[in-house]
Amino acid sequence: MMKRTTIATLVAASFILGGCTGNTPTTDTAASVEATSTVAKAELGTFGVDLSARDLSIKPGDDFFMYASGNWYQNYELPADKTRFGAFSKLAERSNDEVKAIIEDLSAKDNLAGTEKLVADFYNAYMDTDTLNKLGITPLQTTLDEIANIDSVADLTRTFGEAWLTGTTSPIWGGMWTNPKDPNEYQLHVGVGGLGLPDRDYYLLDSERFVNIRNEYQAHIAKMLAFAGVSEADATKQAAAILALETKIAEIQWPREKRRDRDLALNQFERDAFEVEYANFDWDSFFASSGFAIPHLNVRQPEPVKDAIELVNNQALADWKAYLTYHTISNNASMLSEDIYNTNFAFFGTILNGQQEPRPRWKRAISAMSGTESLGFAIGEIYTERYFPESSKAQMAELVENLRTALGQRIDNLDWMGEETKVNAKAKLAAFRPKIGYPDQAINFAGLDISSTDLMGNVKTLRQFFQAKDVANEMKPTDRERWGMTPQQVNAYYNSSFNEIVFPAAILQPPFFDPNADPAVNYGGIGAVIGHEMGHGFDDQGSKSDAMGVQRNWWTDEDRAAFEAKAANLAEQYSAYEPIEGNFVNGKNSLGENIGDVGGLAMAYHAYQLSLNGEEAPIIDGTTGDQRFFLAWAQVWKEKRTEESMLNQLRGGTHAPGRYRALAPRNHDAWYEAFDVKPGDALYLAPEERVRIW
Repeated sequence: MMKRTTIATLVAASFILGGCTGNTPTTDTAASVEATSTVAKAELGTFGVDLSARDLSIKPGDDFFMYASGNWYQNYELPADKTRFGAFSKLAERSNDEVKAIIEDLSAKDNLAGTEKLVADFYNAYMDTDTLNKLGITPLQTTLDEIANIDSVADLTRTFGEAWLTGTTSPIWGGMWTNPKDPNEYQLHVGVGGLGLPDRDYYLLDSERFVNIRNEYQAHIAKMLAFAGVSEADATKQAAAILALETKIAEIQWPREKRRDRDLALNQFERDAFEVEYANFDWDSFFASSGFAIPHLNVRQPEPVKDAIELVNNQALADWKAYLTYHTISNNASMLSEDIYNTNFAFFGTILNGQQEPRPRWKRAISAMSGTESLGFAIGEIYTERYFPESSKAQMAELVENLRTALGQRIDNLDWMGEETKVNAKAKLAAFRPKIGYPDQAINFAGLDISSTDLMGNVKTLRQFFQAKDVANEMKPTDRERWGMTPQQVNAYYNSSFNEIVFPAAILQPPFFDPNADPAVNYGGIGAVIGHEMGHGFDDQGSKSDAMGVQRNWWTDEDRAAFEAKAANLAEQYSAYEPIEGNFVNGKNSLGENIGDVGGLAMAYHAYQLSLNGEEAPIIDGTTGDQRFFLAWAQVWKEKRTEESMLNQLRGGTHAPGRYRALAPRNHDAWYEAFDVKPGDALYLAPEERVRIW
C-alpha cells in the first residue's frame, strides 16, 4: 500500500552572570556578559550544544559543518553495523533501547493479553532463529509455486495485483490515499515502480561505479534464485534477464525530480474512463485481491503506466516469473533463515550501502514490528506512557504557536508577494494543525492473531489486517486522526492533504529539544524543525495545496513566478555541492527539503528574536545567542556515513546529505554577523545571492 500567540522563551531559565571567554567570534564588548550555568543542566554541554565537537581550526565561513562538528567527525569511527551515524541515528538508538526495555518487561510478565501479547509474540517469533533456519525457504513455498505455475498474462496480472500480500515487487502499483482535489475522500493512486536498485540512475548511468554495481546486482540475483532451487546455469541466465527487464522499467520511469511534480502527477479518471485510457490490461484482475471498490483513480505517471502495460504484455513470461521469484525471496529475506538473510544483506547492506555487518537481530526485530502497518502504534502507546512527559507536549505546542506567529509576520513583510496571495498564505498558515507526541486515538487491534512461532505468517496477517481496515474505510470520509509515523520514530512530517504538521514523541529529545537547554538551542533545533515542516506547506510542491488541503493554484501569476525564480536559485545553489566526485546533490529533487531548511531556519530565528523581547541574549561559554542558535542547527545535521550510503542518498533520496543541510545558514544575514563571515570565505554569498523565500 501507498505510504501506506504570545511570544515567550521555551524555558524560563536563570543565569549567573560573569565575564566573557572563548575564541569564537562574539558580539561587541557591551553585550559580552557571560552566563556560566543554568539552574537545571542541559543534556549536551552546559547549555545544549556539544562545544567539544567543534573544530576551531576551521573558519565557520569556510565549512560550517566541520566547524560545528569537525572534531567529532574526525574522531568518530563508524561501527561495522552502520552506514551512517549522527544526531538522528543517536536518538534512533535511544528509541530502540527504550523499546527493547518495554519488550523485555512484557516478556517477564505472566498471562499476557491484548496488544502486549501481540508485541511479545511477534518479537519472540522474529528472534527464534532455530525455527527460521530449519524452515529455510519453506514459508514462501506456496507463493513460489504459484509463480512457477503462471502460464498467461492473466495469471501474471493477478500475481502483480497480489504483491501487497506476498511482499513481492510489481512494475505497476496501486495504493489508497487521499483525493488531491477533495481531501475528505480516499482515492486509489496508480503508478510505476518495480526496481530492485535505489533509482533508475543505477541502471542507466555508464560510469565504472554504476557498471560495477549492476554486475554485483546480477551476481546477487543469481545467488538468491538458488534458494528457490534454480540451478546455477539457469540462475545465471535468469539473473541477466531480470537485470535487462529492470533496465527497461528504469527507462520508462520519469526521473525523480519529475515524479515529485504534483501538477504532472494529477491525472484523475472515473473507473470506466480509466480503463479506456489504459486499455490492454486486466484491471479487474489486478485489483481483485485488494477488495477496494475503486470508483475513481489518479494516475501518477501517465505515459510510464502505458509503457509498463506494454512491457507486461510483451515481455517473455519466463522473464517475469524469474523476476517475481527473485523479488519474493529478496523482499522477504529478513523473515527467513539466516543464510537467506545474510546473502541478501551481502548486496543491499555491504555492496550497496557499505555496511560491513548486519545490525543485531533484536534491532532488526524492532524495526520489523515498529512500522505504521505493523505493531508500531501498539508499542507507541507504552512508549509514550513511559518516556514522553506531558510537559514536553505543552512546551512543544507553545513553540509551534511561536513559529506560527513568526511566519505570519514574515509573510506580512515579504516584498515579492502581493496582498492577494498573502491573504491566502495567511489563511493556510492559520489552518495548520499540529499533532504532537502521539495519536489521540489508539488503533483497535481486536481480532488480530499473532503467533510466537510463525514469523512469515505474522507478516501476512498484519498485511491483511491493515488492508482490511483500508477497505472498510475506503468509502468513508478520510480519517484526519490517522498518523503516518509512530510515536517512537525519530522524524517529523507535513501532510499537505490535511495541512498538518506532525512531531512524534521520539524527536522531542536532545539535540532537537531539551527543556533544560538555552532557548537559542531549542529554537535552532526543534524550532527549525517545526519551521521546516511548516515550510513544506509553502515549498515548491506543498504550495500547490490550499488551507483546506485542496490541490489548486491560490497564487497570482506574478507571485508564483517570483517564487519559482527564488526556488530555482536555491536549486542551483544545492546542485553545486559535490559530495562524491562526479556525483552532485540533485537540487531540483531535493528542492522541497531545501526550501524547508532555509525557510524553517528563517522562521525559527525570527521567533527566537521575538522571544528575547528586545533584550540581548547572554553570552554562555563564549558563545552569543545567535551563535548558539546556528550551532544547534548545524549539530542536528552532524553525521558520518559510508561513501556507498552517500551515493544512495544522492541518487535515491529526496534530502541533501546532512553536511550540506548544515550549510543552510549561508542564506541568512544573521549567520554572517554571528560568525564574522567575510568575502573570500568559501561559503560567502553576496547579499543579493542569498536566497530568501520565507
